[in-house]
Amino acid sequence: MLTERMHKALNDQLQAEFFSAYLYLAMAAYFEDQGLVGMANWMTVQFREEQLHGLKFYRYIAERGGRVELEAIGKPQRDWPSPLAAFEAALAHERMISGRINALADLSISEKDHATHAMLQWFISEQVEEEANVVALVGKLRMVGAQGPGLFMIDREMGARAFADPGRGG
Repeated sequence: MLTERMHKALNDQLQAEFFSAYLYLAMAAYFEDQGLVGMANWMTVQFREEQLHGLKFYRYIAERGGRVELEAIGKPQRDWPSPLAAFEAALAHERMISGRINALADLSISEKDHATHAMLQWFISEQVEEEANVVALVGKLRMVGAQGPGLFMIDREMGARAFADPGRGG
């Protein structure tokens, strides 16, 4: 059984995960509009991953006897000055989400909720990977600049990213 504080915090995180999905879908739309279909693909895969993260919180809350409370999702930003700026915004967002996950882990310890603490370990590891992936892309984009052949090479590379649905064994 979840404590009241843990229940509210998990529902808040569920909303944050679905906002993340919505933000990445907005970034995908931005890249589509810029003709950068590889980057749009990368963000679409990220959108789908964030949906799964939200569903993990949804299922966990329900499994622990809590009531899932869906709130309105805010409107995400829709334009960025450059592809680099969009990925820097994605990095800042991932760092914010990491901070939220860490705060949840701290709360689970203070609430003596060992089951939630164990569940959150997956998210902690996932955030390390999420940040590292975006840091690498930001570095590449800084190296090649805002336009030219390097940008299109990175775009093509990002087009190869595929969504692996864990529910389908991939």
